[in-house]
Amino acid sequence: MVTANRRQSPLSSNRVLGAEGLQVSTLGLGCMGLSGCYGPVDEREAVATIRQAIDWGVTFLDTSDVYGPFTNEQAVGTAIAGRRDEVVVATKFGLRTSAEGDFVIDGRPEYVHEACNASLRRLGVDYVDVYYQHRPDPRVPIEETVGAMAELVAAGKVRFLGLSEAGPNTLRRASVVHPISVLQTEWSLWARDIETVVLPVARELGIGIVAYSPLGRGFLTGAVSPVERLASGDFRKNHPRFAGANGRQNAALLRALQDFAAEVGSRPAQLALAWVMSRGSDTVPIPGTTSSKHLLENVAASQLELSAGDLARLEAAIPVEMVAGERSPGGAIHMETPFENAN
Repeated sequence: MVTANRRQSPLSSNRVLGAEGLQVSTLGLGCMGLSGCYGPVDEREAVATIRQAIDWGVTFLDTSDVYGPFTNEQAVGTAIAGRRDEVVVATKFGLRTSAEGDFVIDGRPEYVHEACNASLRRLGVDYVDVYYQHRPDPRVPIEETVGAMAELVAAGKVRFLGLSEAGPNTLRRASVVHPISVLQTEWSLWARDIETVVLPVARELGIGIVAYSPLGRGFLTGAVSPVERLASGDFRKNHPRFAGANGRQNAALLRALQDFAAEVGSRPAQLALAWVMSRGSDTVPIPGTTSSKHLLENVAASQLELSAGDLARLEAAIPVEMVAGERSPGGAIHMETPFENAN
């Protein structure tokens, strides 16, 4: 039976990710959407959202140099000015845009240092708490990239290291060079690829999980408009799970989640977030939002307690084998590196 503390209160609990002791808020804030990938957002609105999140105890902030590009880190830097000690800042390197506007993966050791120094300037900080490689570079041995990242730790510019969308072989090889505290990967009721191969290796190595898109890029909130009415510039217009026959099939699955939420007096998004948080104390979701209302609803999700029966019903509502479409646009390296990548 779903239960919750009905008194809405700021997030107060932390979780420890990884064997090195990284402490973060139970729920983080994914800042990518504050740079307009889901439609227009001005910097003042982005800064206000981040500051409100901090006020409500969401102190784990996730950004990247490629978001914007660069403007997202600048907004985070503005928001945390004077509040550095209150937050855990995570940023990423390794994706950059070419002169033609295409995404290029870059894991060269010299680029690691260049990218980190630039991120520190944009964020206005002396160090970042978590530094991720955004995607493994198939042309550069992971040992070389992580070796350069380890140099940043030794120099005091980075506290903890992370990888994003890395496969099991990459995790093993990277961990020999330097402890990897966190793996960032997509994980939600409709994206459970991690569970069969990657998750067991991450837990064997003592690596925590940061779950991005825990609300299925907004789909699991039940509030996403039909793809035809999404804002100009919203990348979901081309997402295989939102459009056409796939979108219609997935919408049918969503109705079961909405019915369950109505029955227990919750929101679909809250149940979806509580499900991710139930995956283990080594797991933290980082939903994004530009709405203060949704931000507070996300915080309240941390108070939900789901029984074994609730969890089973949620998984039955969104059976992963029935979800239609790939979890990212085909070939989009800014979205996904295949888990079987043996780099």
